Amino acid sequence: MKKTRVNFPAGRLVLEGILSIPEGAPPFPAVIVCHPHPLYGGSMDNNVVNSLCETLTQASLVSFKFNFRGVGGSQGEFGQGIGEQEDVEAAISFVSTVKEVDSQRIGLAGYSAGAAFALPVVFDDPRIKALAAVSPPLSMFDLDFLKGCLKPKLFISGSRDNLIPIDQFHKFCQNLPEPKECETVEGADHFWWGYESRLAAKVVAFFTKVL
Repeated sequence: MKKTRVNFPAGRLVLEGILSIPEGAPPFPAVIVCHPHPLYGGSMDNNVVNSLCETLTQASLVSFKFNFRGVGGSQGEFGQGIGEQEDVEAAISFVSTVKEVDSQRIGLAGYSAGAAFALPVVFDDPRIKALAAVSPPLSMFDLDFLKGCLKPKLFISGSRDNLIPIDQFHKFCQNLPEPKECETVEGADHFWWGYESRLAAKVVAFFTKVL
């Protein structure tokens, strides 16, 4: 595995990210991973983000994680979710140009607020072929636009998530169009401590199948 720290432009800002390329012969499918809310300590060094990226690369997919504006070494300041959508678009543009990436097989995974920031951008972006939402914060963000998303999609939450009532999660998933996968991991809460590997295995299996 080759892990490279990179800088890439997002409008007038420069953001930082880590690109991990698996062993083997490229081009590879790729997955962009978006971290949770910057104002609550979210960054690309998050436990869930790290587990997803490591497991993706082990499964022969390129992984790309990055810090939203104002986080870590990324320039700027929190953009109220609007600037973060620009960051997601910039990350897609960057990954699409990486020579080891098959630009026809790019997916995106967002964790918590990372999903809420990214999904409005990617649900109809033709460059993103599949999407996964880990612990989508349904009580804080309106994600009803996904009822029009016909891409392969995975929604996964912990049974003990204190931010997403499990009944609300199930009802939301029922109203999504196919193709979709909706999973609950018994015992996991919103932060997934101790459940990272189980979560990553499910998310990576999904992307391996659909990309």
